Amino acid sequence: MNIKSYFQKMQAAEAVPQRACRQTVLLAVTGSAISLLIIGYLHGFAMHLTNLPFLIAPFGASAVLVFGAMKSPLAQPRNVVFGHCLSAFVGITVSRFVHADEAIVLSLAVSLAIGIMLVTNTVHPPGGATAFVTAGGGELINNLGYWYILCPCLAGTSIMILLALFINNLSPKHKYPLFW
Repeated sequence: MNIKSYFQKMQAAEAVPQRACRQTVLLAVTGSAISLLIIGYLHGFAMHLTNLPFLIAPFGASAVLVFGAMKSPLAQPRNVVFGHCLSAFVGITVSRFVHADEAIVLSLAVSLAIGIMLVTNTVHPPGGATAFVTAGGGELINNLGYWYILCPCLAGTSIMILLALFINNLSPKHKYPLFW
């Protein structure tokens, strides 16, 4: 490939997509608010009783995909659930077995999580953030170890997907999921 064809690949091939209609915006705002609110309240309740988290920052990005870009392959249930859970597994494993500089641990965890999501066909970009968060650890995550995969990852994503199934299908224009 020559240099000219390389730079030609960077030219936009398509027009900017149309803006979402009001109904889509309303459902996306409502769905993301309700799901994060429920997960947030469960988080507060569970942390008070058991010190188990339910809410993690990457869920904010998952809500954008699940409610705002529901047609994306990255927003489908298997990608959301397995993307977070596999990435948490990778992050915890790397933090436990790789004794190196924090920058090395974090970059290795995220990179390996991307690789595993690609191999398993479960790419979900917020999963990269989950790998980063779990590899970065902290006392709570280190104490939970692999239980972190179940709570918050599996529990939180399951709640979000259940709400997405209900809310995203309220509009006759929408169908969610596109695949399992």
